[in-house]
Amino acid sequence: MLSAKANTLLAVSEYQNFTKAAQALSLTQPAVSHQIFQLEEELGVPLFIRGKGGLKLTPQGEIAVKYAKRLKSLCKNLQAELENAGKNLTKLRVGITHTSESNITTEALARCSNQNNELFITIITDTIKNLYDMLGNYEIDLAIVDGPYRDPDFHSLMLDTDYLVCVMSTGNPLSQHAMVTLSELKQQRMILRLPSSATRTLFESTLSSINDSIDNFNIMLEVDNIATIKDLIRKDLGVSILPKSACMDELRKGKIAALPIENLSMVRETRVVYNRDFTHIDILEEITKTYQETAKTYR
Repeated sequence: MLSAKANTLLAVSEYQNFTKAAQALSLTQPAVSHQIFQLEEELGVPLFIRGKGGLKLTPQGEIAVKYAKRLKSLCKNLQAELENAGKNLTKLRVGITHTSESNITTEALARCSNQNNELFITIITDTIKNLYDMLGNYEIDLAIVDGPYRDPDFHSLMLDTDYLVCVMSTGNPLSQHAMVTLSELKQQRMILRLPSSATRTLFESTLSSINDSIDNFNIMLEVDNIATIKDLIRKDLGVSILPKSACMDELRKGKIAALPIENLSMVRETRVVYNRDFTHIDILEEITKTYQETAKTYR
């Protein structure tokens, strides 16, 4: 159902070249150029800046591409729902952050799917920014993310509350304490998430609120993958700042230790974010209930 011109727009924006887009679409280069020209005539705006270095989207072109992506996803979703209607099957695409991948979120989604034979879930892991982009383009149905979100284009539901802790090896002398002071933490080798992560951002902003800085800490390694960080911690190669929910299984098995940090309150929310026209509210309630039941098994 997606128009040929919209599909051509997406191909040209991807390849930034008429010839390469034509090859991908199995069309001639003049045909692709003509379709883009027709689209510009219809919309009344230029979509590309043509230069020696190739094609570049204009501001209007970026808007057109955003909506073309959305239309493509909607057409794909329509086809999928029509195919599944006769089977009483619901396919749900859920985007989660790397933190959610390491906590009980994936387990809760798996339990939810196991309990409902008519529900098939696809999990996509990405950054918060990319998940919101995919949600806006209808490439995913739900996003499970950390922190509040106030965008009027979306609705959200708080799934859980969480907080950051100092995580360390059970062999680290600090693991015998009731808490960790900032001065003690500054003496430790630290393995942290990347600066772009929500975990790192919350840690740094909390330090800033008490007139301290991340520059005062001994950061020896930055790693994006939480599972890798936990593995390094178990080997006593450093300490980290992680959401407690991402460490529940290891804590329950006594593989690592987690302590609060004196004078730092790093509470954050876990939310389900969805488009305002999301219709499967019953499934949303089912996921929320299963998540809460799963969380109880770790407390």
